[in-house]
Amino acid sequence: VKGQTMADARPPTALHVSRRTVIAGAAGLLAGGGVLAPASAHAAGRGRPSSLSVEQQAGQRVIWSYAGPTPPAALYAAIRSGLVGGVIFFGENLKGLTRQQIQQVTRSIADAQAGSGVGYPLLLMTDQEGGRVQRLPGAPGISQKQVGLSADPAGTAKSAGLGAAQNLLDAGMSCNLAPVLDVYRQDGDFEDQYSRSYSKDPVVCGQLGAASIGAQQSLGVVTTAKHFPGLGAAAADQNTDIGPLTLPLSLGELRTVDELPYRAAIEAGVDLVMTSWATYPALDRRLPAGLSSRTIKGELRGRLRFRGVTITDALEAKALTAFGDTGQRAVLAAKAGMDLVLCSAKDLTQSQAAVSALATAIGTGGLGPGESDRALERVLGLRGRLG
Repeated sequence: VKGQTMADARPPTALHVSRRTVIAGAAGLLAGGGVLAPASAHAAGRGRPSSLSVEQQAGQRVIWSYAGPTPPAALYAAIRSGLVGGVIFFGENLKGLTRQQIQQVTRSIADAQAGSGVGYPLLLMTDQEGGRVQRLPGAPGISQKQVGLSADPAGTAKSAGLGAAQNLLDAGMSCNLAPVLDVYRQDGDFEDQYSRSYSKDPVVCGQLGAASIGAQQSLGVVTTAKHFPGLGAAAADQNTDIGPLTLPLSLGELRTVDELPYRAAIEAGVDLVMTSWATYPALDRRLPAGLSSRTIKGELRGRLRFRGVTITDALEAKALTAFGDTGQRAVLAAKAGMDLVLCSAKDLTQSQAAVSALATAIGTGGLGPGESDRALERVLGLRGRLG
C-alpha cells in the first residue's frame, strides 16, 4: 500500500512492552486458542460458502479501513452483519494509542466478528515492513535495505520477520502486508528512496523474502509478498497512487529479475501475494497487473503455480482512474482473479460500495459461480487457520 505507506511512514520507536512480554503474549495465544492456533479451513460449525448470503460472500472478500483512532459504529455493524473480510490499520488508527488501547481495539473488532455467525476470524492487517514503513512501534525496526546490507542478511531477515510477527500478535493482529519483493534498479528510485527493497539482486531478494516469510508464518502470522510482478524498475517519481504507470520491461527481464523473488516466496509457502497497479505491456498492454487475468491467472497462478490468496493494492489508487468507480474496480479485479480487494481510503462508503458491487456480480453470475466459489474457498481456508 504505497501512498498510505508514505503518508504514515515514521521512524521506528521503542516498543511499549519488552521482547519477553511479546513472546509470552504469543505463547499465551498458542495455549489459549487465539490467532495462532491451527484449524481446519472448514472446521465444524463454521459457515461454508453455501450457508452465506450473497452479500456475506462478497463481504468476505473486502478489506475495510476507517479514519482516526476509534473504529466507528458502522464498522462494527458491518462486521456483525458478516460483511467484512478484514480490517487494515494505518498510522492514524494507532498513533497516540498505548499498546493496551491497541489491543482493546483489535479485541473489540474480533469480538464483533465472533457474533457475526460467519465462523471465520477476520484478517487484521497492517504494513509492518520495517524502518520508515511500519505502523506499530518496535520490531522489526530496521528497513529491508538494512537487512540486505547487514553482515548476516539471511539471519537478520529471519530475526526481523520473527520480531514483526511477535509485535503484530501482541497487538492482536494476524496479517502483515510484507515483505516487499521488488528488486530496485538504481539508488534513490521509487522503492530504494524509502529503503523498502532488500537488494538489486533478485536472488538475494528472493532468499531474504523467503526467510522473512518463513519466520512470520512459523508463528501463525499471515504474510504477504508484494507487489507482483514487481515495482523495482519504477523511478523515484513513478507512483501508482498518484497516476498511471507503465513499466515497458521485456518479458525476459520481468521473468528473470522482477518475478524471480516470487518463486522463492511461493516455494516458502507464502500466504498472500499483492499485485501492483502498474501496467506491464509484456504481459498485458491494456490493463494494470491487478486487473489483468493474463498477469494473475496466466503468470502468477499458471506459470508460477501460486495456490494461495491474491490481494489488490489500494483500490483508490489514481492509476485506476480510467477504470470506473470503486464498485467497477472491485468487480474488474475479481474477474481478473483477485481474491481480496483492499479498500484503504479510510472511508467506510468505499468498502460498502465494493461489497455491494461484488454482491451484485455474484448474484447475477457476472463473476462466474465456480470461480467466485473458489476465490471464497481460498479466503476462508486461509482465515480458517487463524483459529
